[in-house]
Amino acid sequence: MRALLLALSPFALHASGVTVTKSVLQGETVRIEASGLDAVAARMNGKPVPLFRQPDGVMLGLMPVKVLGEPGEYDLELLSKDGEVVHSEPVTVGDADFPVQNIVATKQMKSLTTTPDERAAIAALKKAVTPRRYWQDHFRKPTPQCQNSPFGVQRYHNGKPSGNFHGGLDLRSPAGTPIHAAADGVVKISKVFRLHGGTIGIDHGQGLTTLYIHMSKLAVAEGRRVRQGDIIGNVGSTGFATGPHLHWAVYVHGEPVNPAQWLEKTPVRCGQ
Repeated sequence: MRALLLALSPFALHASGVTVTKSVLQGETVRIEASGLDAVAARMNGKPVPLFRQPDGVMLGLMPVKVLGEPGEYDLELLSKDGEVVHSEPVTVGDADFPVQNIVATKQMKSLTTTPDERAAIAALKKAVTPRRYWQDHFRKPTPQCQNSPFGVQRYHNGKPSGNFHGGLDLRSPAGTPIHAAADGVVKISKVFRLHGGTIGIDHGQGLTTLYIHMSKLAVAEGRRVRQGDIIGNVGSTGFATGPHLHWAVYVHGEPVNPAQWLEKTPVRCGQ
């Protein structure tokens, strides 16, 4: 997968001072940079996202592409504060060709369901759009071990379709392995949930959040400011988990996106 700064390219670059990612796969992120235009938002396939002014004056926005969205060509529109289209760019969304994975779930695992508090906390994290930007390119992989389940995998449970896809990366790590914050941010969730187990959620600002679940230990409290690389907890197998591992998810304006795209190097698959 491609790192956001370098590999969300090639960019479409124009004299108007607009750069957008020309092509992405399902579940990836389109990066938008605009200057010299009265643009405060962007819209693609009916989804609007805000643009945020950066210290250098450039307006930056992140447009998530749905995992189950149709491949094809879409118009990415830049909008003024009055909602008028001030610029438009074509973006090609390619087929990610996600694989299928079967999970052998025990009776106990299948009995686990989310609580109202758990659903509310996760939903609030996904919707967070803090004006301040904490994150920088590139993200750090939270644990150094290999990847045993990639993003977007179509999940089967005991040989039957679950109707769900894998909304993050699973990193196969020994129990107790320290987990590091992928980027700077503010801890919004530090709780033990029924389905997700030990959970940390971090708001990185401007519509970008990360989630770390199945943890055996939580090392940071809600409201704490963390820096990239800070230890936020330890690997476990709590909640709906078949063994010790870290499930790491990245959300852009509420949509799950491929975490590998935010890393400098593609995570190595276990067994390679």
